[in-house]
Amino acid sequence: MPGVERMTITMPSELAEVLRQTVAGGEYASTSEVVREALRDWARARDAERRDLEALRAAIKAGLDSGPGLPAEEVFAELRARYAAKA
Repeated sequence: MPGVERMTITMPSELAEVLRQTVAGGEYASTSEVVREALRDWARARDAERRDLEALRAAIKAGLDSGPGLPAEEVFAELRARYAAKA
């Protein structure tokens, strides 16, 4: 692995035990492998959250740029009148 850097991490005993059991059970070859996969998953989730936030900000901006809004009560009054006319 090019560019490998050794780090020391601290975690609660319960997580350390789960990590050891996972490796002992044969799911992973080493604790480092488990931690690397967890970090890759975390990075993917973090990137997805950032993209979602950017999309939300863009949608809010588009809404604000689309012109003035209407008071909600005005909209609901119009809808009530339409449905009352159909009934």
